[in-house]
Amino acid sequence: MKYLLSLFAFVLLSSCGPQKMTAKYSTIEYEATPCFGFCPVFKMTINADRTAIFEAEHFNFSDRPSKDDFSKPREGTFRGTFKETDYNQLISLLDGLNVQSLNDKYGSHNVTDLPTSYLRVRFADGTSKNIEDYGKRGSEKLSELYTFFENLRKNQQWTKVK
Repeated sequence: MKYLLSLFAFVLLSSCGPQKMTAKYSTIEYEATPCFGFCPVFKMTINADRTAIFEAEHFNFSDRPSKDDFSKPREGTFRGTFKETDYNQLISLLDGLNVQSLNDKYGSHNVTDLPTSYLRVRFADGTSKNIEDYGKRGSEKLSELYTFFENLRKNQQWTKVK
């Protein structure tokens, strides 16, 4: 009986310890393609541990892009770790979208000068969801997410690696 009580106490105490949260998303990737103008062109990949890769092509750092920027080389590849508050906000935005229920494609290609957004989400269970949004107007919540990603280019600490 004494051993049974000890075992019960051990199980009870160990279940009260800190629980490690498992991430719902293993990788979140966002890509923005060019338009017939100065749309930022980049790809950002964020891991569950908040580390990220930012592949900047064109128009990511200048507030006043010009025609001369078209002839400049690729801006570079950067690494960083997201601020915890920004990462949590990103997860909240994704949760609010109910990503798995979204369409695979949005937008009409009748107009030919708009950028396309690609959102690729890999879930912790191994499944994934890919969304293509021509014109970046799939829904109001998707537009909010795209704006959030575009702001991440400038409000995180990025270290150039290439």
